[in-house]
Amino acid sequence: MTAKVAFESVEVGTELPARSFPVTRATLVQYAGASGDFNPIHWNEKFAREVGLPDVIAHGMFTMAEAIRVVTDWAGDPGAVVEYGVRFTKPVVVPNDDTGAVIQVGAKVAALLDDKRVRIDLTATSEGKKVLGMARAVVRLA
Repeated sequence: MTAKVAFESVEVGTELPARSFPVTRATLVQYAGASGDFNPIHWNEKFAREVGLPDVIAHGMFTMAEAIRVVTDWAGDPGAVVEYGVRFTKPVVVPNDDTGAVIQVGAKVAALLDDKRVRIDLTATSEGKKVLGMARAVVRLA
């Protein structure tokens, strides 16, 4: 598979469709099972508070994975992502209610590179707070 977006069709400033990703406690349990990360800060309120967190928090790698979905959905091929990195700036706090939390992700083309590659800068927030910093992906387009 290859990217469905043509390099010639994008320019610096092109915005990718923004997305919102709901996160509940059930989501965290599913992710823990898939990843093998059963750290109690992701499922045990008492433990999370004892170590200084406001409540249970989402796995950092889960947050990172949800954010890149904006890019892979736009490109049409997860394999088109050739680089991806973030800094974790704030945790995604997931309350134990019917709503949970929401991660809002936006992205735009920040640079046109050689070999039909583009750099995408992402923004990810939850409850109005930036949860990922320096979130950047390099994508090889068609």
